[in-house]
Amino acid sequence: MANILIVEDEKNMQDIISDYMRRGGHTCFTADDGVDALMILKDNPMDLMILDVRMPHLDGFSVCKIARKMSGLPIIMLTVKSEEEDKLKGYAYGADDYMTKPFSPKILLAKANALLRRASVGFADALSAGKITIIPASHKVFLDGEEIALTHKEYELLHLFMSNPEQIFTRGQLLNRIWGYDFEGNSRTVDTHIKTLRQKLGGEGKRIVTLIRSGYKFEAEK
Repeated sequence: MANILIVEDEKNMQDIISDYMRRGGHTCFTADDGVDALMILKDNPMDLMILDVRMPHLDGFSVCKIARKMSGLPIIMLTVKSEEEDKLKGYAYGADDYMTKPFSPKILLAKANALLRRASVGFADALSAGKITIIPASHKVFLDGEEIALTHKEYELLHLFMSNPEQIFTRGQLLNRIWGYDFEGNSRTVDTHIKTLRQKLGGEGKRIVTLIRSGYKFEAEK
């Protein structure tokens, strides 16, 4: 099925997560700290990473930020905290989803499978607007001919916008379409991802227009 990297310094929790992922048909790689995780990620193609926030040597936020420069794989972060700001920090660094300990391993597996399904969806034709080009079959994005690294959620947002130019999406609609109905966060997550997506698109990021009290839309023509 998929190669999943589990980064968790608590051995018991690592074993539980690995067991459930293997029951789901996945191959598991494990790391006890952030440094080992980055070494594994560098040398092995991964389809998804489950990443604990509190770890020795290098914390999960730092690992997430560095991993985002290496790969666009989906990332689920695990933490004992439930504060909104902590979650927003994870999303800002490139996390795709979040689970607060204690959690149900069954729910974690379901979230992992949902992210893997979304990441595997392919489309036949390239989408272009200005200097932006998306190759949906490979989930690659090019800016003025140079490939850029987007997180899974950033890619899904851009693909949705470019597939529906000029259509207005409310924050609620974007949460439901991209994060799903069971998402535990709020609309600020959308704003955070839009902000980082615009930054990565440079001047072309201005195509994603904020409409006061309405939401967002993508301008194909400027």
